[in-house]
Amino acid sequence: MRGTISDASAARAARAAATRTAGTRQEIDRSARSLGQRDASGPRLRQRSSRFLDRAVHYLSHRFILSRRRTAITRAAGLRLAVPPTVFHPRFFLTSEFLAAFIERLDLAGKRVADIGTGTGILALAAARSGAASVLAIDISPRATLAAAENARANGLASHVKPVCSDLFAGIEPAARFDVILSNPPFFVGEPLDLANRAWHAGPDYRDIAPLFDQARARLAPGGSIYVILSSHADLHLFDLMIAQAGLRARLAAERSILIEKLKIYELRPDASGQGGKADHDRGQNATLLCSP
Repeated sequence: MRGTISDASAARAARAAATRTAGTRQEIDRSARSLGQRDASGPRLRQRSSRFLDRAVHYLSHRFILSRRRTAITRAAGLRLAVPPTVFHPRFFLTSEFLAAFIERLDLAGKRVADIGTGTGILALAAARSGAASVLAIDISPRATLAAAENARANGLASHVKPVCSDLFAGIEPAARFDVILSNPPFFVGEPLDLANRAWHAGPDYRDIAPLFDQARARLAPGGSIYVILSSHADLHLFDLMIAQAGLRARLAAERSILIEKLKIYELRPDASGQGGKADHDRGQNATLLCSP
C-alpha cells in the first residue's frame, strides 16, 4: 500500500461532496414545490427527484470517496479499520454500521457465519465479537480480502475470521454450511463504471449478485438465517423476485430512516411450503412485498 490518509482528509472530501449534494437537494426541493403547484402527479415528481439525487450522490461519492488513491484509517462500529482504494468505506456509508450494530445484538455463540461482500470485514468482525465460532469473510476483490485480514489482526479477531477471495460462494468448499449468512449487497442496477463503482451497481437486473439468494439458501445449515440490508431506493421488486425464487421468506427485522431513504434489514429463512414466499414488509406480519408502500 502506498500510504494512508487520516479520517480528517477523507472527511474534508466527504464534506465537500455533502455540501454539493445539499445544494443539489435544495434545487430539487425548490423545483418540486414549484412544479407541485401546477402538477398533481406528486409521487411521480418525487420519484424523479429521488432518482436525480441518487445519481448525484453516487457520482460525488465515487469521485471523492471510493476513487481515492490511498488507504484510509478509520473507526466504525468500535473497530479500527484500514480502507484501501476501491473498498467500500464503512464510515461514510451508514449501511455497514447499522447492520454491524444489529449483528452485535444477535446471539451468535458457537455459530458458523459467512459474510458475503465483506469489504473491510466490518460485518465479519462484528459477528466474531458477538461470539461466532468461525466467520468466513468473502469478497470478489483481492484488495478487500487483504484489508479484511489486516483488520481482523488489528482488532484481535484473526483467530475467528478467515478472509477468502471468491465470487459469492463459488470458491467455497462445497460441503461448507453456515448457521448465519450476512450480506450488504450493492443496491442498484446498472453497469458499474469500474471496480470501485461495484459497491453501488450490480449490473443490469442485478446480474452480479443474481445467484446470491439461491447459493445462500443451499449453504444454510438447518435452522439457519440470512440477514441482508437493502435500501428503499433499490429495485425491491427484483429483490423480492430473487428471494421468492430461491425458496426464501423474508421478515423485516430492523429499519432506519436517513434523510432521503430507509435502510431495511431483512431476515430470510427457507419457506416451509417449499414454494418460496413474498417478503414480510412489516415486522411480525406475513407475506407482503419488500416493495410494499
